[in-house]
Amino acid sequence: MNAVTQEAAGGPGVLRLVELPRPVPGRGEVLVRVRAAGVNPADWKSRRLGMFADGSVLGWDVAGVVEEAGAGVTLFRAGDEVYGMPRFPHPAGGYAEYVTAPARHFAPSPPGLTPVEAGALPLAALTAWQALVDTAAVRPGQRVLVHAAAGGVGHLAVQIAKARGAYVIGTASAAKHELLRSLGVDDPVDYRARDVAEAVRDVDVVLDALGGDSPARSLRTLRPGGTLVSLLPPDDAFPAAEAAKAGVRAVFMLVEPDHAGLREISALVGSGRLRVLVDEVFPLAEAARAHERGESGRTTGKLVLAVGP
Repeated sequence: MNAVTQEAAGGPGVLRLVELPRPVPGRGEVLVRVRAAGVNPADWKSRRLGMFADGSVLGWDVAGVVEEAGAGVTLFRAGDEVYGMPRFPHPAGGYAEYVTAPARHFAPSPPGLTPVEAGALPLAALTAWQALVDTAAVRPGQRVLVHAAAGGVGHLAVQIAKARGAYVIGTASAAKHELLRSLGVDDPVDYRARDVAEAVRDVDVVLDALGGDSPARSLRTLRPGGTLVSLLPPDDAFPAAEAAKAGVRAVFMLVEPDHAGLREISALVGSGRLRVLVDEVFPLAEAARAHERGESGRTTGKLVLAVGP
C-alpha cells in the first residue's frame, strides 16, 4: 500500500510517499480501506518534533470502508462505511491506503456525507464535543466564547454549542463574520479590531485553541463558576492558580478516541445541525503541500487528503 512517512524531524519536505505492507487486523480490530484522511495541526506539530521519524505513518482522521473484521468484532463487517480517529495520540497511520485499529475507535459514517467530508470530521469534531459537552457540560442559555471560530475545531464547536442551546460568541477576522453568523454565532468579534478580553464579559465557557497568553486573558471574560477549556498543553503561563483565585476552572483537555461521541456527532450531521467546511483537498502524494497550507494559518475549516476511491 502507499503511505506517507518521515525519517527525520523538520519541515514539510521530510514527508515521503512510500510503499509498505498492508496491515493485518488483530483481535478486536478492523482493517479499513482509507478513502480520505483529515489533516490537523497535531499532524504538522508531530512532524516538526519528529514523533514519526522512525518511519511510522502520520495521520489520525480516517474515513473509509471496512475491508476485514478481526476476531471478536461484531460491530462492523466488510463493506461498512466508517469514520474515526483511531489510536490518538499514539501512531495510527491515517495517511495510508489501509489502516487497522480497534473497532470501537470507529463509527458508521454520518449520513449524506462524502468520504472527504467524513474524513474531515473525527479529530476536530470529537475535540469540540469532548471539550464543550463532556468537560464543560454546556447547557441551554449559557454564553460560550469560541476562539478561532472559523478554524477546524472552532467552526464545529460553534455549531455544537448552538445545538446545545448556548449563546455563542466567536472570534475571527471581520472578513469571516458572515460565515460565523451562518454557522450560528450570535456575536462575532474581530480580534484584530477589539481586545477580546475587554470586549467580552459574563461568559460561562471559553474554548481556547490559541495558547500563549490567550488562556490567561480569557479568564477575564468568565463569570464566577465558569470554565476555560484549553486545547494546548499547559506551560508556565497556564493560569490554573489565577483561575482558582477568580472562582473559575481552567483545564487542559486532550481528545480521545470515542465511539459514542462519534455517534452523537453523526446524529447532529443527520439532523442538519452540524456541517463540516472543507477548505481544500489534496492527493495523498501531496501531503507535504497540505502541511504547508495548514501551517500558513490561513485556512477556513479543514484540509483533507483524498486517498482512495
